[in-house]
Amino acid sequence: MRAHLVASGKYHDIDFARLELLKLLAEDARIRTTVSTDYADLAAIAAADLLITYTCDVIPDPAQTAALEAFLRRGGRWFALHGTNALLRFAADGLCDTPDEAPAFMDLLGSQFAGHPPIAPFKVEVTRADHPLTAGLRSFRVEDELYLVHRRADLEVLLHTAFSGACPEFRDGHWDEAEVPVLYQRRVGAGAVLYLTLGHCRGHYDLQPLAPFWPHPQRGAWAYPVFYELLRRGIRWGFAAA
Repeated sequence: MRAHLVASGKYHDIDFARLELLKLLAEDARIRTTVSTDYADLAAIAAADLLITYTCDVIPDPAQTAALEAFLRRGGRWFALHGTNALLRFAADGLCDTPDEAPAFMDLLGSQFAGHPPIAPFKVEVTRADHPLTAGLRSFRVEDELYLVHRRADLEVLLHTAFSGACPEFRDGHWDEAEVPVLYQRRVGAGAVLYLTLGHCRGHYDLQPLAPFWPHPQRGAWAYPVFYELLRRGIRWGFAAA
């Protein structure tokens, strides 16, 4: 059972997330994991049954995107977390743009990050209680970044929330959405993408160069047992076809 983990990027405590994910993968001694900071190790991706990504503003080049599509179409499974679909550009006026600069990559994932309101508690609803990934789960509240996305494909939404309000730090700043995907599945060829938007984390030094020191470390959904349950289910999902 082969996994490849890509963990890197901006404005998040990547070291913490990487270690937590490796701990979960190590719970099953049959899983052998390789690790990278980008999508350049095409051999490791091709050899994997499961690709896990925890990134922010890490975008593959066209050849790497083609390799990701080939991985999915031949039956690979991709468990994408939190900021994997985030592409960020800070403008002179201080707002964050999320431009459509990697359309093939975002099309594969099925969504592109567009903004989030200030971190606050919100309720996550079970959209598909009859699905193996959500069986037995109930709605729950979590304090995390509520990721707002533009859908780029047909998505099988499994968990969702709702949001109406402003995202003052982002260009795409006004939203009124009755169903915001939190966990969804998307089929690509013989494989699939499973995307979980929860999982923000930030330490003291992770907002550089925007701020030299972040006074209050954040663990977001990582502080909730239900998030770890979702991660474990996602890992099991990744090897269901292996």
